Amino acid sequence: MQNAHPGHSIILGAGVIGITSAWYLAKAGHQVTVLDRQPGPAQETSFANAGMVSPGYSAPWAAPGVPLKAIKWLLSKHAPLAIRPTADLNQYRWMWQMLRNCTADRYATNKQRMMRLADHSRQCLIELRSETGIDYEQRQHGTLQLFRTQKQLDAAAKDIDVLQQLGVPFELLDKAGCVRAEPGLASSQSKFVGGLRLPLDETGDCQLFTAELETRCRALGVRFQYGCDINSLSSDGQRITGVDIATREGDRHTLHADNFVLALGSYSPELLRPLGIDLPVYPVKGYSLTVPVRDSSRAPTSTIMDETYKVAITRFADRIRVGGTAELAGFDLRLRQKPLATLRMVVNDLFPGGGDNTDTRYWAGLRPMTPDGTPVVGATALDNLFLNTGHGTLGWTMSCGSAQVLADIIDSRRPAIDTQGLDISRYGRRSQPGHGTRALPGQGKDKPAYS
Repeated sequence: MQNAHPGHSIILGAGVIGITSAWYLAKAGHQVTVLDRQPGPAQETSFANAGMVSPGYSAPWAAPGVPLKAIKWLLSKHAPLAIRPTADLNQYRWMWQMLRNCTADRYATNKQRMMRLADHSRQCLIELRSETGIDYEQRQHGTLQLFRTQKQLDAAAKDIDVLQQLGVPFELLDKAGCVRAEPGLASSQSKFVGGLRLPLDETGDCQLFTAELETRCRALGVRFQYGCDINSLSSDGQRITGVDIATREGDRHTLHADNFVLALGSYSPELLRPLGIDLPVYPVKGYSLTVPVRDSSRAPTSTIMDETYKVAITRFADRIRVGGTAELAGFDLRLRQKPLATLRMVVNDLFPGGGDNTDTRYWAGLRPMTPDGTPVVGATALDNLFLNTGHGTLGWTMSCGSAQVLADIIDSRRPAIDTQGLDISRYGRRSQPGHGTRALPGQGKDKPAYS
């Protein structure tokens, strides 16, 4: 039953997670205000990501064999992983927590959680698109996970088992099948042995999607306050009493609301620590390269994920987006040349002549990642504080589903999916500021991903 008086909800953050949260809360009858330090929506992590909406590719980075692979990656020329030590102890704690999730049992648990949310999000996106007619250069042609070695192809059996358990359609393709799915690969057939195609996956421009949805939110009465720094949250120990913000002109204000939704990505933990809430989200830096399409017959049709280099190549209307690399370096957003060389190498290796390499745009963003891969969506021990963060590389993939589930939780409706294992309570007592997280409709007992 919908809350008769939803009240006022303040959303902190105007990326794809914050804007979708605003949409679903406004649709549920809430008065909504969105705060962000940027001048407009989707100006940080959502700005130039890989462009994938890939429920079928939803899997935690923490997996059996990853620690050994990580050592090899650190020593390779085109490494998908880079670790740059900082003075922040949270970096090393997060890495240790991730390593503890690299077991078969925890991988299976985490992947099922992620797939559950991602598949629901796919349905929500379809409904949103049908309702609004939103256009964001979308393509519904699936994702092709490309294997360069037979060992990679054989290892896909474990992921296929999970796909079958969850009823997710897939196609295991040989070399010729990959070329049929992506004709632009015809000239690079010697570089791979096969692939796993997920036909329900989609692509599009996340920044454009977020900006278009923001316009539709305004039509529902959502208010946006850009260019303001979010300094702190005030609490009486039971609930949030206000959020302290500062404008670019130097004015400081405390804003009040019935509910507060934290959707600040990698910056979420910093705002929670003074409240005694320990959220294990760490910024994992990713890079992207965008080039114009030069020859459509040599360019990708949809998205190709190179399993060796962990690089995604996505086709927009007249551009190719190449995204990848995981760099643990805190909040450092400097553009380094080594990742750029890797992105260029991969796209030119698989799609030579498809893009115009003389006109490139290079970008970096911070993916907010949890050590177990699953985002943190739901209530906290403070009655009116809710979290929607930690989506890692799958923010857009899971955005609509996460926001719709969160709106149901805030209004005490039973969510459309089982929310077991999605909220912060899975991390145990360290995440509680003084008392237990309240029970929610659809939420059952679930073992923590780590203790």
